[in-house]
Amino acid sequence: MWAANKEKSNPLSSRQDVVASLNALLGALDKQFPAGHSRISLGETCAHYSADIARMEGLSRALWGLFPLMASGEITPYSEKYLTAIKRGTDPHSEEYWGDTEPFDQRLVEMAAYGLGLTLLQHRLLESFSEQEVKNLHAWLNQITDAQMPDSNWNYFAIMVQLGFKRAGLPFDQQAIDRRFDMMEAYYLGDGWYSDGAGRPKDYYISMAFHFYGLIYATLSDDDERAIVLRERARQFAQDFIFFSAADGASVPFGRSLTYRFAMVTFWSAVAFSGLEVFTPGIVKGIVLRHLRWWQQQSIVDRDGILTLGFACPNLVMCEDYNSPGSPYWALKTYLILALPESHPFWQAEEQPLPVLAEKHAIPHAQQLLMHADHSQHVVMLTAGQLELNNYVNTEAKYTKFAYSSRFGFTLERGRFGLKHAACDSMLLLADGDGYFRGRRECEEVRVDENYIFSRWSPWHDVHIESWLVPFGDWHLRLHRINSQRELDTVEGGFAVMKTAHQIHERGCYLAAPNGSSVIVDLFAERARQPDSLVTPPNSSIMFAECASIPILTTPLGKGVHWLCCAVMASGDPAKTAATPRLHITNNQAVIHDPERERTLSFSL
Repeated sequence: MWAANKEKSNPLSSRQDVVASLNALLGALDKQFPAGHSRISLGETCAHYSADIARMEGLSRALWGLFPLMASGEITPYSEKYLTAIKRGTDPHSEEYWGDTEPFDQRLVEMAAYGLGLTLLQHRLLESFSEQEVKNLHAWLNQITDAQMPDSNWNYFAIMVQLGFKRAGLPFDQQAIDRRFDMMEAYYLGDGWYSDGAGRPKDYYISMAFHFYGLIYATLSDDDERAIVLRERARQFAQDFIFFSAADGASVPFGRSLTYRFAMVTFWSAVAFSGLEVFTPGIVKGIVLRHLRWWQQQSIVDRDGILTLGFACPNLVMCEDYNSPGSPYWALKTYLILALPESHPFWQAEEQPLPVLAEKHAIPHAQQLLMHADHSQHVVMLTAGQLELNNYVNTEAKYTKFAYSSRFGFTLERGRFGLKHAACDSMLLLADGDGYFRGRRECEEVRVDENYIFSRWSPWHDVHIESWLVPFGDWHLRLHRINSQRELDTVEGGFAVMKTAHQIHERGCYLAAPNGSSVIVDLFAERARQPDSLVTPPNSSIMFAECASIPILTTPLGKGVHWLCCAVMASGDPAKTAATPRLHITNNQAVIHDPERERTLSFSL
């Protein structure tokens, strides 16, 4: 498994299969890991921190898999090498010392892995440490206690370290734990949802950070009162988060840090580890193992078996400033399930499919609406668009498109000029006659209804757009009311598929590609929009390296108030068809009709 040029044949159905998959990753790392060193060099690309810190990160993130395996009592051929690295990395008199930390330091992030090791292994982690080596480890980690760092999920790194100290019998600071929890309480939204800091997005950090660490703390801290709260919030969150998973094991790619790959399901590993009673062990087991199988089929390692930067294929275009060559190994957090012995109900349970899920599910706190088509074989997230204050690379593509797909992902902007580079899939883009296209970024108003998501946004100070995103069977509809004081060129795109020729039928563009079909049909406008398709440069899609084709609708708009409306559909079946919905808008009332199923949806605008 995970080997670039070998058959990907690990069935990933048993605990030993999962152990083998972890050892394959650790074995590839071991070949890049000289004995006696405290860092691993995995490539020459850069992050905003130094290469030395990036190499320390590469070593540290491997421990998210190694420590749970060690905690289970499993024989681990690499453990001594890593324990030696920890001793040398925390020894201030060693040339391998990791160094003293500074405010907002990446090394603070990596400390959470060592907190996990102390939490799971307790004194067993320190058995081979001398008294001085234990003091060195404690002193180095203790730098995080009062460290200045982002007021976000980073607070949990300090909590994990203190929890590790407590579990291992080392001096710890309960007030530091309480203080960090108090800070995070300020951005709890309700119903199990947080934002990643005040005013920050609601993305996979809520699952792979807040609830992942929260469930570990609730399980092992003896802080019973807080544990009740954390477990209940995780239980509520699970009822929403299960809608991010597709029946084939894929999850909807959305937001930043997607290069962490199968960290998308770390929440479910923590659910299993904590024994949280929310879904049966068989359902949770199925979500995790199908996800790992899905990733096994993607091109995510290089010829040496090292995880690359990217999503379903290598892609530096999508990387954040903080993504170093070792960053993807946060995916190993998913291996928390290996801390559970073979006899645990999770491993003994028969793997079960996803439960029957509603065709649409609104999540008001996240400003999202999840669609499950074809018995959850394809999941589409409709979203209002979230503003990422740090303005990471391609932040609009990651947060503000109208729709995100478990099958088709999304494309990335490759340049500021010209439509071909503008990542127009699942977006309405507008240009002021100059070839520089703008789409939705910050929303001035958002409403989430069980039948639609509404957002109001202004790409210019004198152009105001109201958008309704409406799930409707296999389709979703987009209704835009545009009030513009300037003349504009407009383009609206459907989902991106592998490069293919288009077909034009009446007012729609239809694409049938090797990886599926994508359709966009104009429904309502003063003048019919022109259906067409465009081809993006290679490495635009996060799902495949080839050029992508996007079905589009284009039209110029004059000054004044205009309606632009369309229906969008995509499927893994290139031959899939469905009758186009019919739309009528009169007196601020929208009526949508399905001519096949004879069903109607109406709502006020």
